[in-house]
Parts: sequence; C-alpha cells; structure tokens
Amino acid sequence: MRIASWGHAVFAASMIALGVMGLVTGDFVAMWQPVPKWLPAHHVLAYLCALISLGSGIGLLWRRSAPVASRVLFASLLVWLVVLRLPNLFYQTPLVLVAWSFGSTAVMVAGAWVLYIWFAGERDRPRLGFITDARGLRIARALFGLSLIPFGLAHFMYLDATTVLIPNWLPWHVAWAYLTGTAFIAAGLAVSVGVLAPLAAALSTLQMGLFGLIVWVPRVVAGTVNDFQRGEFIVTCALTAGAWVVADSYRVASASPPPP
Repeated sequence: MRIASWGHAVFAASMIALGVMGLVTGDFVAMWQPVPKWLPAHHVLAYLCALISLGSGIGLLWRRSAPVASRVLFASLLVWLVVLRLPNLFYQTPLVLVAWSFGSTAVMVAGAWVLYIWFAGERDRPRLGFITDARGLRIARALFGLSLIPFGLAHFMYLDATTVLIPNWLPWHVAWAYLTGTAFIAAGLAVSVGVLAPLAAALSTLQMGLFGLIVWVPRVVAGTVNDFQRGEFIVTCALTAGAWVVADSYRVASASPPPP
C-alpha cells in the first residue's frame, strides 16, 4: 500500500463509502446531486458513478493502481464539473445555491487533481504538461480556494438554515454563522491568491471537519436525521476529505507526494 498522507487515506475512504452507498441505493448519492432531468439513463449512470467511486477509492490505496485510479477519478469528476455544474452558473437561480453545488464538486475535483499529480507516472508528465506538474498543482489549489467562497456566502444568504444547525449548547448562533461564513470567504481568497495559503487551507479543512463532528455526528448517532440531513452529513465528510488532500499538498514545495 502507498498512503501519501492522512488526507489521501481519508479521501480514498470517502470515495469507497460514496461508491457503496450508490450501489446500495441505486441512485446518485447526495454528493452528486442535483442531477439534471435531461440526463439520460439515470439509473445506469448512477451505478456507473458508484462503481467509479468505489473502484477509484480502493485503487488509491495500492501503489500500482493509484496512478490509474487517480486519473480515472480526476477525469470523471472534471467532466461532472464542466458538463453538469459549470453551465448552471449562467442560467439557473439562486446563484449562491448553484455556486454552492459547483463549489462542492470543485473541492472534489481539486482533491482528485492533487492525487493525480502525486501519482502520475513518468510517461504521463511529458504528455499532459501543466496538468501533472507544479502549474497544475497551483490551478488545483486555486480551484479549491474559489470553491470555498460560495460556502461562505451561503451562510449569509441562508442565515436561518445555517443557524438552525448550530447546537443549542453553543451561544450566539447568528454570530457563529457570520464568523464561519467570513472564515470560508477569507480562506478562499487567501488560497486563491496564495497569501497565507497553507494556513488558510488547513483551517478551512479543520472548519469543515468540526462542522461534521459538532453538528452532524451527534444527530446521526441519535438517529434524529432525515434522508436529506443524512446526505448533508455525507457531503460534509466528502468535502472535508477533498479539502484535506489540498491542505496536505502544501507540505512540500514540489508536485511530488509528501512522505507518509
């Protein structure tokens, strides 16, 4: 096995979990929703996405299969982002909610891109140029940074939906919503322009992880979540994993993977 970092391991585990859930439900898990109605063969494509998630997640855990697994996963997520998310920014409303969906997919693309850069073989690098070198790594980080901004804006635009999730034992719910929203926006800008980017990436990952731990884990354990909320918990876990990989990429200055 070749585990490059904790983020790599968590990302692989999250893809395995998403794949298993997709196969069990026979539908797109919350991470890939919403799926446009015009897309043909929904059930077939849902199973295909689940198999890609499961196979790529397992493949990322082995040295020989990691390059192929990361390549397939990166290509699949990039197609999803460009074909099913990017066009929505130009004709669907509300823009913040649409941008949030774009950003959630972009986080996963950025994480998969970093892994592909780490594990790309010697034959891949000359053929694919900037995609697999340090320039590609900078683009992946910038994409991650931009994806954080709609997360923060959503806290302001959907304040009621944000504050209701904050546990009762925490005071000043509105203040926490504004604080975390501002933190996402500030971190996104910092990562995008490269100012205190390693710290911003690490803190945004920590914020996502704490959100899952404080908000969702107690509810899931208590069995008080509905299907939609369970999906939100899954999304939070997946986004934390993707962000963790990007944060790990700052541990070294090159495009090679960090030591275990």
